[in-house]
Formats: sequence, C-alpha cells, structure tokens
Amino acid sequence: MKLSDITLSLLKNFSTINQSIVFKQGSKLRTISVMKNILAETTIGEEIPKDFGIYDLTQFLNGLSLHHSPQLDFSNDGYVVIKEGRMRTKYFFADPEVIVTPPEDKAVTLPTEDVTFELSTDQLDRLLKAAAVYQLPDLSAVGEAGVVKLVVSDKKNVTSNDFSVIVGETDKKFAFNFKIENIKILPGTYEVAVSRKFLSRFSNKDYDLRYYIALEPDSTYE
Repeated sequence: MKLSDITLSLLKNFSTINQSIVFKQGSKLRTISVMKNILAETTIGEEIPKDFGIYDLTQFLNGLSLHHSPQLDFSNDGYVVIKEGRMRTKYFFADPEVIVTPPEDKAVTLPTEDVTFELSTDQLDRLLKAAAVYQLPDLSAVGEAGVVKLVVSDKKNVTSNDFSVIVGETDKKFAFNFKIENIKILPGTYEVAVSRKFLSRFSNKDYDLRYYIALEPDSTYE
C-alpha cells in the first residue's frame, strides 16, 4: 500500500493534535488530543488493512520521507515493513492501550448550532499570522452590532494589540473563546458551527475532514 500526498498531509496535521494514533481497519482516521479538547476525523482514499498503533507519528512520517515512493507491507502482525527498491525499514507497532484515542465508534454531534459562518483560507491564514506577529494567545468569535467577527487578542491584557475580520451577520450577542494553540486545523476553507454548550465544529469544504474544538469556559452567549 502507498499513502497519497493528501493522506500524508492529514497525518502530519493529526500529529500536531496527538503524537500518537491508532489506525483502524478501513478508510476512517480519527485522533484526539491528550487533553481531549480537540478531536479530528477524516476519510482517506486508502483502505487500512488492520488495526495498529503508532506511538510517534512524526517519527513514522519522517521515516517515510527517507524514501521517494515507499510501499507499506502489513503482512506481519507486530510491525509494518516500509520498502522501496533494495531499502527496507521495519517499524514496530505500539500497544493501543497506551494511546489516548477517541471514544470507540461514537459519532460526535454538536448539542446546538447557535452560530454558523464560513471561514476562508485567506481569513484563517491572516488570523493565525496576526496571532504570531503580535504574540496573541486568544481567538474569539464575537457577535455584536449585527456582525460576527473573529478576533485574535490577549484577553488578559486590555491594552494588547488585536486583529479582527468580519465573517458573517447575526442578531445575537456572544463571545465564543478559543486558545490559538488549539486551532490545529489544516489550511483550507471551513464551515464553522459553534454551540453555546462549549463545543465547535470546523468542517473542511474540500475534504471529508472535521475538527471538534472545545471552547474556553469564559465564553458567553446572550
């Protein structure tokens, strides 16, 4: 089996959420952060032939990069053989019991969808860049004066710089707060739904890819 470039990109992104992952037989990939405040799920083009765990996903991906076109051989129980031409790597599986994994076969749904908007690739990129440039730790979806805007700021510092972009309209008043460090999503355009029950869903418009990200407890909705 060979992993496509998009699957490799998805796995690299998943490694930023949790360094470990349990692959399940089939075409669905899921991961959850150790703090259980970020869950990601996607469907890939490949068919995983068996269940197995990888403890250090970044290391595994770096190992694949040693090859130009690696093939994965899963015929052994305890390890995968990465091969290309005369080269071979034997990479051993990890015990799934030591890996933090999403709830087994439990679909995630938002309790409510109180605010929805579209977040473009450019808007997402500018927000994350502004957070890095100004060293701002917080991202807020704010409803006021009839609009929904995303704001990066430092909520603990009233004199901090901030950067905002309008992403929609609303007749509600709210402030749904996230930590920038939890916005570990693949670049792209997203349909975003936020629940006042402290949970959000970011659905990628180009791939079957969703992220569920917990809100901070100081979020408000009126």
